[in-house]
Amino acid sequence: MDWIKIFESTADAKKVLTENQPKLLKVHGRSICLVRQGEKIYGVQNNCTHSEGSLHLGTINQLGDLVCPLHQHTYHLVTGVEVDQRSADLECFPIREGGDGVFIGMD
Repeated sequence: MDWIKIFESTADAKKVLTENQPKLLKVHGRSICLVRQGEKIYGVQNNCTHSEGSLHLGTINQLGDLVCPLHQHTYHLVTGVEVDQRSADLECFPIREGGDGVFIGMD
């Protein structure tokens, strides 16, 4: 797995990522949806597995799940699982934070 730096520091990540507001990140030709919840950052594929909706345009529901803006398919950010099992799971990308920056893991 390659670890790619996406922010210089956790403080920089917090400035860019508003809590519970999905944000688009392009890395090595891939579109990733980033979501910060408290001190944790999650990264999942940006395209909904149901109909390719852009998940960075979606919302976070009261349970902390990512909701697609097109047909409201809902995904658990930790596992990528669609909560009602109506579509395939999302690919999840590990995020590592440390003194040297914030990194996303990609194969």
